Amino acid sequence: MQIEGLFPLALGQVQLRPDPLVIARQLQVILELRGAADGNPDPACAWTGDLNGIGQLHRHPAFSGLVDELSHHAAAYLDALGFDRSRLALHLQRCWPVVSEPRQVVGRHHHPNAHLSGVYYLNGDGSGRSGCLRLWPSRQVNELVPGLAVGHDGPFRSNGGPPAGWLQPWVDLAPRAGLFVLFPSSTDHAVMPNDDEEGRFSISLDFALTAPAGVTAAEYLAPHPQEWFPLA
Repeated sequence: MQIEGLFPLALGQVQLRPDPLVIARQLQVILELRGAADGNPDPACAWTGDLNGIGQLHRHPAFSGLVDELSHHAAAYLDALGFDRSRLALHLQRCWPVVSEPRQVVGRHHHPNAHLSGVYYLNGDGSGRSGCLRLWPSRQVNELVPGLAVGHDGPFRSNGGPPAGWLQPWVDLAPRAGLFVLFPSSTDHAVMPNDDEEGRFSISLDFALTAPAGVTAAEYLAPHPQEWFPLA
């Protein structure tokens, strides 16, 4: 029996080699922006800048160069998927820091406001101790009976944990300093508990696709923002 895998999720990964002094400065700025806060607002939840009025980190001089570089990789992701970028405009909607202290998490969610999302890690050793990024499929197409792959005591050969391979309910990605990850914004994701004794620092980005400026867009692609007319 041959089984062919179809319709994979396009997870983009780029390993950058940032200057340690630059990272040290960026960590300092994020801590200054966070101030005395440490949760969102529950102490068990990581602190995220987007819920605290810090959603335009790309405008800060300490991050503008980095975000420019990350945006080029976002454009390369579109190229790799086969998009004709002459017929698209890529916009950075927002950019915010995330700080996960020991034992903090980020709950399962997705970003309905955007089309493409990214996470850049300022620290992490690749072990996953500081909390993996967990990604869920939009639908378990191979579980045959809905709910089996993620339910209790499903009829699978395993050691008691969730099934792997064709029935894998999620994928975990370990943070590593300089790693930039891209995925469709509609993908459900979360951050697992930080089991390290130090904080995990990352930067999240949301991108949107529209028609180019001055081009009449088909209904599935929003017109360029300069064509929009504010009503309030």
